[in-house]
Amino acid sequence: MTERPRLLLVDDDERLRERLGLALHDRGYEVRTAKDTAHAMRVADAWEPERVIVDLRMPGQSGLELIKQLKDFLPEVEIVVLTGYGSIATAVDAVRLGALGYVNKPADADMVLAAFDRGEADPNTEVAEDDWRTPSLARAEWEHIQTVLSETGGNISEAARRLGLHRRTLQRKLQKKPPRD
Repeated sequence: MTERPRLLLVDDDERLRERLGLALHDRGYEVRTAKDTAHAMRVADAWEPERVIVDLRMPGQSGLELIKQLKDFLPEVEIVVLTGYGSIATAVDAVRLGALGYVNKPADADMVLAAFDRGEADPNTEVAEDDWRTPSLARAEWEHIQTVLSETGGNISEAARRLGLHRRTLQRKLQKKPPRD
């Protein structure tokens, strides 16, 4: 009997952890879960997973901080970011820190595993034209706001000034979930 690959699932949503963890187990993985960055690092230290799925927004330290810590501790670990608040800016940040891919919630086990597979693919292969879609205007606005917010280090007042918006207007826009294409 061969050993199952080790996968750590880090998300503050308990129901999602249980559901996705079970689905990944059914697809051949030995799965452990963690609810935040500190818990994830304790599990990683004791268990050394081969793959990690990281939620971007969690209480305490963000998923981006967890990616940094994991890559420092386990340089060969494969990481995919899973989030309900996706933007190009955060995806770029995650990849710069060492993540293979990025999946927006709601996502199932097959979508997450496909992100790992895409991340391992040869970057010189051509992408099918059907794989690219023009984002909606609302999505493009969301992406632009996230980029400016990232450039300002999360400073709402400075981002609002750069966007030509009132600070409260920007805060209202940020409270909404990103639009689906």
